Amino acid sequence: MRSLAASVERFALRRLLQLPASWQAKISGQPAIQIDGLTLHPEIQLLLAAWKWRGGAKLRADTPLAARASFRAETLRHPIVCELKSVSDFDIPAGTNRLRVRHYGCEAEGAPLLVYFHGGGFVLGDLDTHDAPCRLLCRHAAMHVLAIDYRLAPEHPFPAATGDAIAAFGWAARHAAELGADPSRLYVGGDSAGGNLATVVAQHAASTGGPAPAAQLLIYPCVDLVQEARSIQLFGTGLVLDGEDRAWFMGHYLSAGAQRRDVRLSPLRVDDASGLCPSFIVTAGFDPLRDEGEAYACKLAQAGVRTLLRRYDGFVHGFLNMVGPSPASRDIVIEIAAAFGAFVRDLQAEP
Repeated sequence: MRSLAASVERFALRRLLQLPASWQAKISGQPAIQIDGLTLHPEIQLLLAAWKWRGGAKLRADTPLAARASFRAETLRHPIVCELKSVSDFDIPAGTNRLRVRHYGCEAEGAPLLVYFHGGGFVLGDLDTHDAPCRLLCRHAAMHVLAIDYRLAPEHPFPAATGDAIAAFGWAARHAAELGADPSRLYVGGDSAGGNLATVVAQHAASTGGPAPAAQLLIYPCVDLVQEARSIQLFGTGLVLDGEDRAWFMGHYLSAGAQRRDVRLSPLRVDDASGLCPSFIVTAGFDPLRDEGEAYACKLAQAGVRTLLRRYDGFVHGFLNMVGPSPASRDIVIEIAAAFGAFVRDLQAEP
């Protein structure tokens, strides 16, 4: 019965999201949501209303295990079909630990490799919750993707995830050719908490001289735990990620004695950004993390780092995990993938 109910829900939602935008806003039961001069995409407004009708899809729960199960169920509720040359799971060493990874193989011989870290507040998420967007990135950016299942808090608080990220990128640098990728075109990326980890990898490489990414893709990254930006005040209630969610995540992730100014927690606070790799940064207009992501893009650009910033005005934090139910979200993820592919090709073409 559960599978039948889920099928009926998917069908009904799919039909609703095919209606004209004006109808979608009306069906949501409230006027168009307008904040800070921006209008929420009607498809996203309807999708958020549908979640509320079903009882809500909060990120936090009584326990991390319950929150993980809920997040996983929600992201897998609306699967997409995106066939690739190959998809394989295996383990890699990371210090004294082993991490599960998933390799998405690209059709093109000697294509680049993107090492990708999923979002989820350092507490949620796994290889399956981000399988759909990783498939889209692989196909439409025309590159291999290696997704990393790093350790989560509170079982493994800060700095466990940062250590895993650095170790995983180092492994990828040594083994890219074995995956069929070009070792000279190795990139790093992630969304939300995963965007934080990607910045940590890039900054660590710049400061230590270790294996360095040739570019980074940051999708609504978490890069500042020091200052509460204006976007947190504007969008911190009722739009997927709220203030209580963020406090809940950080309460689990921050270990005793962790300093919020530590650049592994707040990469925006790095003293010198001049040696960092070219950066493609994506933000969402209705995202509490919008301003810190854009502040990081500004800091990189001012330091002379080649930086491309794209904001998707009508979208919310987490649109990457909405590619199943939301055609509009799927379209912009495809657009981001293609744009990042063009961005790194331009870098390669430069003398």
